[in-house]
Amino acid sequence: MFRGLPERYDQLAEWLSFWQNLRWRTALVEAIADQYPRPRLVADIATGTAGVALALAARTGATIVGFDLDEGMARQGLRNVRAARPTGDATIAIALAKGEQLPLADASVDALSFTYLLRYVDDPAATLVELARVVRPGGVVANLEFAVPDSRLWHPLWWCYTRAVLPVAGLLTGGAPWYRVGRFLGPSISTHYRRYPIKWTVSAWERAGIGEVTVRFMSLGGGLVMWGRKK
Repeated sequence: MFRGLPERYDQLAEWLSFWQNLRWRTALVEAIADQYPRPRLVADIATGTAGVALALAARTGATIVGFDLDEGMARQGLRNVRAARPTGDATIAIALAKGEQLPLADASVDALSFTYLLRYVDDPAATLVELARVVRPGGVVANLEFAVPDSRLWHPLWWCYTRAVLPVAGLLTGGAPWYRVGRFLGPSISTHYRRYPIKWTVSAWERAGIGEVTVRFMSLGGGLVMWGRKK
């Protein structure tokens, strides 16, 4: 599904979200950067083109290890890292791995971020357990995901945008690959939350050993940033 996306992913992800993706990403990074003591090693899961990894490195000065399943996205992430040249003590490494099977030892990282991940895994609860496994006690786990507005005003507009406008806008700006993603995205988000509503998700975080879970809806309910602390 991601074939043909990496080269223009960063640009079109902002255009098609009306630059809200950047706002959500900033909130995600701040949830980790505000951790005390400041994290020295952070895992960024579903790192894609390394946007979150680069922002985390700039904000925290930490070593960031990004993992992604898609080779094309990971290669673009490496190109972005090399072009950005993180300064100071910050370093970023990118590797291929599944979020459900991380090549990291137990309690080996100070914090963990994951972005647009749980809609793509077979077992979100088991994936959360695996993500929490690699975080040390007291470390922050933070997530960025799309959401479904529940307002009587905004939900119909969101539905029309994701079902009708987004595929056409994707086609016009990015061609056939972005048309396919545009058709997929809205139904994918709706189906995920029918199966795993927010209440279930918070409970799954807690069962995975993550406490103090905070849920922040953004952009009229179209974006969701969650974070908590490993027990």
